[in-house]
Amino acid sequence: MKVVGVTEFGGPEQLRSLDVPEPHAGPGQVRIRVAAAAVNPTDAGLRAGGHRARLTAQDPPYVPGMDAAGTIDEVGADVTGRAVGEQVMAIAVPTSPTKGAYTELLVVPAAQAVPVPAGLSLVEAATVPMNGLTTVLALDALALRPGDTLAVTGAAGAVGGYAIQLGRERGLRVLADAAPADRKLLTALGADVVVDRGEDVAQRFRNEAPDGVPGLIDAAVLDELIVPAVADGGRIASLRYWEGEPGRGITVHRIRVAAAAHRTDVLDGLRRAAEAGVLTARVADTYPADRAADAHRRLAAGGTRGRLVLTF
Repeated sequence: MKVVGVTEFGGPEQLRSLDVPEPHAGPGQVRIRVAAAAVNPTDAGLRAGGHRARLTAQDPPYVPGMDAAGTIDEVGADVTGRAVGEQVMAIAVPTSPTKGAYTELLVVPAAQAVPVPAGLSLVEAATVPMNGLTTVLALDALALRPGDTLAVTGAAGAVGGYAIQLGRERGLRVLADAAPADRKLLTALGADVVVDRGEDVAQRFRNEAPDGVPGLIDAAVLDELIVPAVADGGRIASLRYWEGEPGRGITVHRIRVAAAAHRTDVLDGLRRAAEAGVLTARVADTYPADRAADAHRRLAAGGTRGRLVLTF
């Protein structure tokens, strides 16, 4: 079968289509014939060697990809609730023995796959699992109550957009940052207040929440620059594991989505949210899998709104 991966870490040019032995579903696992795999910043990190310390138990090729959608074609022993022929979306963990989602055939624990939301194509469904799970984990860590204010940086991105929509679903007042061209989009997603993005966005959030916000999702990875926006004793959800000390009793929650890949309950909640129109799957563009390098170059260039998706 074909995978798209790297045998040497480096730039997008290192991504290649490679033939590898076909995997099979073991106990508790399903095998998915992948139709679509989303392209995320973490994929670029693996390609460049940022996860090499967690890949020491693997032999190359190293295969990126944390989101997939396709059709189950093999079910292992002891699996209940999943069936051959079922269309599913799944989260993969590239540092695990089953590797990542840039593959024709993906084997994952059955807990990591749920039905494709009704009304979504396989391409759209492939954008939901990892970013959606990241957002739910971040919101749960912040533990805000209805009526509280949530601030979101990088709000026009995939996690940022989901944070707006799922935050509003929890009854939160949502402050979001954006470039002028994205203001209309964020308002449509449900942001209560949209401010200009930039390194001084913390002050603009403070102008809207003079005492500081009790919770903030830092999807733009501003780290210490965003701390002034947060109230004393507030919480920050960091998506890139910021190790700083914010002071003022502020807690930093480092969101580790791979450790929660087994959360079928959350994945199924994302399915229901998409079916109800609470969550909007946004696809920026699609690329054939053998053009993965081009997709990574476009991701690096910035400015995409929604996810790039590889098709198999």
